[in-house]
Amino acid sequence: MPLPDSIPVKYSEDGAQFISIRPLVRQTFRPAELIDMIVSVTGKDPQRVQQILRSGTVVFNSYRYWWNAVDSSAAELANILATYPEPDPSRPFRPEDCSEAILESAGTPPQHSVRLPRADARRKRLFRTRSVWDILMNLASRHPPAYGNYSYAYRADVYILPLDAAAAADLAQQVARYAPRTLRRHLALLPQVSQIAFLCPRR
Repeated sequence: MPLPDSIPVKYSEDGAQFISIRPLVRQTFRPAELIDMIVSVTGKDPQRVQQILRSGTVVFNSYRYWWNAVDSSAAELANILATYPEPDPSRPFRPEDCSEAILESAGTPPQHSVRLPRADARRKRLFRTRSVWDILMNLASRHPPAYGNYSYAYRADVYILPLDAAAAADLAQQVARYAPRTLRRHLALLPQVSQIAFLCPRR
């Protein structure tokens, strides 16, 4: 069965398993828009995407979405998913392509996580010549991060740089010296960081 031209969708802030009185919003999605949201959650897994289309619900960015069950042919779904990138471990880390760094503590999922967009991390403290972004890129040039995967949620290749306690402490010292006050407060968890994930969107 071909996908419909449009799919009526309702959504609301996700109230986990509690009864929610948050208002429902109604919106019409094109099939590609709904599938794009599902892929951000599941990755390029045709069976999983097909299953969620049929189940009629998904949680994305703290919102729960509902729609009437949608059937899709495997061939049609394969054609849509073919437009999404594949992971490519042969791609080297290029600092100029990096748009964001995510500082993560240990645990799955990490107990603590801080996202640092390049624009925010490039802000400099008064009378300082280096920024937090300069510090992170210098660290990545001395210890090149390894290819992790392609993230459909972030729409970027992800490169991972593990940090031991000494490296995390050194990074915390440099940040304390060079980061503006607001950024220092944001990065108070640095001594607990066990890895940095660098996001590199494809051009």
